Amino acid sequence: MKHLLQILAGGLGVALVLSGCGEKKVERSKFAVVTTGVASFWDICKMGAEKAGEDLDVDVEVLMPNGGVEQKSKMEDLLSRGVDGIAAAVIDPINQSEFFDEVAERVEFITVDTDAPESKRKVYIGMDNYDAGRMCGQLVKEALPEGGQVILFIGRLEQDNSKRRRQGVIDELLDRSRDPSRYDAPGAPVKGEKYTVLATLTDQFDRAKGKANAEDMLTKHPEVGCMVGLFAYNPPLILEALSQAGKLNTVKVVGFDEDPVTLQAIVDGTVHGTVVQNPYEYGYQSVKVLKALSEGDDSMIPADKFINIPARQIRKDTVAGFWSDLNQKLGK
Repeated sequence: MKHLLQILAGGLGVALVLSGCGEKKVERSKFAVVTTGVASFWDICKMGAEKAGEDLDVDVEVLMPNGGVEQKSKMEDLLSRGVDGIAAAVIDPINQSEFFDEVAERVEFITVDTDAPESKRKVYIGMDNYDAGRMCGQLVKEALPEGGQVILFIGRLEQDNSKRRRQGVIDELLDRSRDPSRYDAPGAPVKGEKYTVLATLTDQFDRAKGKANAEDMLTKHPEVGCMVGLFAYNPPLILEALSQAGKLNTVKVVGFDEDPVTLQAIVDGTVHGTVVQNPYEYGYQSVKVLKALSEGDDSMIPADKFINIPARQIRKDTVAGFWSDLNQKLGK
């Protein structure tokens, strides 16, 4: 009977514990992961978060808002429903910090994938996006060893991870020293001895605009040597534009993240390589850390408040093993 009651109560977020002749409700902890938008990257993160919920016996909700206004609204709703902790991927670290401080006053609050370092978040879980950008730049150098013109495509530049990722690519191509604080404002080409970054195109997560950006650049710069997609959905859109223009394999492509289209293109040879994060682990570790914090355990928090889950470069010789492992985690 006790086992049956626990099963029935599980879907309601409570466990019924029998004590003598009486029963009492024990609330299950509730945690949420709030992303920057909708993307295959976040689908993988959701799987990791939900697996952590199963392993740790807590309730987990993953929300994928469309933009900063909707993100704030969803987080306010979570607070009103009484969650114990929130892990948020930050869209605008400057303008959202005040709101995040309010969240941190009410529940356990951490950031994941994109950070708000000036806020009162307990820890940031992710990677160093500047270093990952430099890893992406290394792939461009391999794809275009004699140098040439490069165009970058990204969702938005308001996010801290976007700025750092883009700057890492530029600094690597120009053989600059490591300086994560450096920032070349978009709008004008950035020229080095071998490579010129012609432009950075943003699309604000609008897929149609992302593809149109690639098509427009192919028309304006037919001599471009390499196109770099810095958000998960950008490389597939670049590939669509190149295919329609008859320029697959003529213009080199370097990607970011592990969209299946990108991985298949690496297998096929139409993408040189991609830099991958570990969104599954982002989701899993977010829930694990939030649970520990809610129980008064902050031993997982490093002194620098950064839990580093390093990026990796994936090329044709490593894509099969990486993809197999990813599918296993996703239960495919």
